[in-house]
Amino acid sequence: MNRYPLWKYAILAAMLLIALLYAAPNLYGEAPAVQVSSGKATLKVDATLATRVEQLLAEAKIEPDFVQFEGNSVKARFADTDTQLKAKDAISRALNPDPADPRYIVALNLVSQSPAWMAKLHALPMYLGLDLRGGVHFLMQVDMKAALTKRAESLTGDVRSLLREKNIRHGGVTRNGNTVEVRFRDPAVAQQALGLLNEQFADLQWQQTEDNGDQRLAGSLKPEAARLVQEQAVKQNITTLHNRVNELGVSEPVIQQQGLDRVVVQLPGVQDTAKAKDIIGRTATLEIRMVNETQEARDAERGGGPVPFGSERFLERGQAPIILYRQVILTGENLTDAQPGFDSQTQEPTVNLVLDAKGARIFKDVTRDNIGKRMAIVLFEKGKGEVVTAPVIRSEISGGRVQISGRMTTQEASDQALLLRAGSLAAPMETIEERTIGPSLGAENIGKGFNSVLYGFIAITVFMCAYYLLFGVFSSIALAFNLLLLVAVLSMLQATLTLPGMAAIALTLGMAIDANVLINERVREELRNGAAPQAAILAGYERAWGTILDSNITTMIAGLALLAFGSGPVRGFAVVHCLGILTSMFSAVMFSRGLVNLWYGRQKRLKSVSIGQIWKPAAAAPGDKPATPPAAKLEA
Repeated sequence: MNRYPLWKYAILAAMLLIALLYAAPNLYGEAPAVQVSSGKATLKVDATLATRVEQLLAEAKIEPDFVQFEGNSVKARFADTDTQLKAKDAISRALNPDPADPRYIVALNLVSQSPAWMAKLHALPMYLGLDLRGGVHFLMQVDMKAALTKRAESLTGDVRSLLREKNIRHGGVTRNGNTVEVRFRDPAVAQQALGLLNEQFADLQWQQTEDNGDQRLAGSLKPEAARLVQEQAVKQNITTLHNRVNELGVSEPVIQQQGLDRVVVQLPGVQDTAKAKDIIGRTATLEIRMVNETQEARDAERGGGPVPFGSERFLERGQAPIILYRQVILTGENLTDAQPGFDSQTQEPTVNLVLDAKGARIFKDVTRDNIGKRMAIVLFEKGKGEVVTAPVIRSEISGGRVQISGRMTTQEASDQALLLRAGSLAAPMETIEERTIGPSLGAENIGKGFNSVLYGFIAITVFMCAYYLLFGVFSSIALAFNLLLLVAVLSMLQATLTLPGMAAIALTLGMAIDANVLINERVREELRNGAAPQAAILAGYERAWGTILDSNITTMIAGLALLAFGSGPVRGFAVVHCLGILTSMFSAVMFSRGLVNLWYGRQKRLKSVSIGQIWKPAAAAPGDKPATPPAAKLEA
């Protein structure tokens, strides 16, 4: 009646072992480390850098625990912080001989102390949030005026191109603040242009006035269009920051919008504020320019003459000089996507670009007029530009789809696509608040959170064992299994644990025991009604299941609402809360019943169960028939 088949016990045992394996890395803590990552978007970090870091540490007579290449960075772990600081100085001096132009970012970090064999099984500790691990916090404000000015500048160029394309003569197109102004000498031409501009530029509101005998059309952004520009500026900046920070391999960065024009950036585990600022500042601006191929420019490339007027000298990825015109044809704003691929005819690796409508129109005109010439894609970081690639224009390119090919490996094509996808900031940002949370404060928060969970667990265990005796012991073991399973699941998902998450774990303990209380009380009720002990156990678990399911579903609905509409700490609480509900249902019903069946199911003639005092109904009056059958013999 109350016996599990062997395969069920095998599943429970396997889950227990897996939970132990994946929860164990969280017990090892973290050790000081140095993280080396790329300081330039065009510089790729690979496994050879790990070998070089090992050699540098050996030359400096510094012994690391290990040096490994992981993700997009190299991490070296050390025994103490003094060794960590010495290693950082030694690596920085060797990898960045020019401090004014660092090629690598060498930052202090924290890594897990768990054994290497666990890492090979992907048994990794949970990520810890800023409040538990320490790190840096920035609050940045987007310059909305600059975003509107940039949009007005773009519209000014679009208006000028449209009037030239339609052969409409004008006296000049200028930008006055955020207003686009067009002058005409002929009122009839001005009226014709007004109709065309109203049709083509729905975001602008045009007004016609007369100024010194000339007709002047002034177009300003509509309020809804200006608001959309500001919203898109914040979103594009967040996306760009994500791309840059993710390239550096920072564990679980938090980059999210706060209010209308602010962005919160949190980098857990990064203790060096200056390096964190450097990471945040690594936002690139993409520009497309034409290559100056005149004889004067070639002489300048070889160092034999000055740079021609209207041109600039840049370096290609191979460090070869190249002269480009100053005029910018397109920027990263016009690029919507960049993906690696292969040429359908030659099967050479390529980078496939997708431009927006404005970019496609401009690109078509430029490629039609410059067949056989070279076009350069320039990536600007920290005010310094570097040419990513400079292909030759073979034919007119229309439709907004551009294919770049020639002398690239598959990996280089993938890297270039990643750089181009990163895009540029839609508007500049400034840091208005910065905060560093030290690892000592994080350790104190971890200690307090751990104690709250521990003391709560002990209190629940003492009450359950005192009130329900052996069934209370089973419930307490199931509660411990629930806690172990929850930590293991969070570690498998590589979730980020914060202080609200630890509060959710403590709350889960209190809620999880509810299911066991319902089961134990249902078993008591069956025994009180005269059921045999084996039948009472069976009925208690089966009849309590419906109530347990209903109560957990309603709680899950609230948790999902927090997950869907919350942000930041609220979402962290909701994730742990929802996972805790699922693990508690499994442990309270499946695991605890497995323990009860293992203990009592093997007894064929069970006469009593240890479930605490059964409160019997009042004795019946003389001569009355008993309302219920006599209760089974119990152990108090």
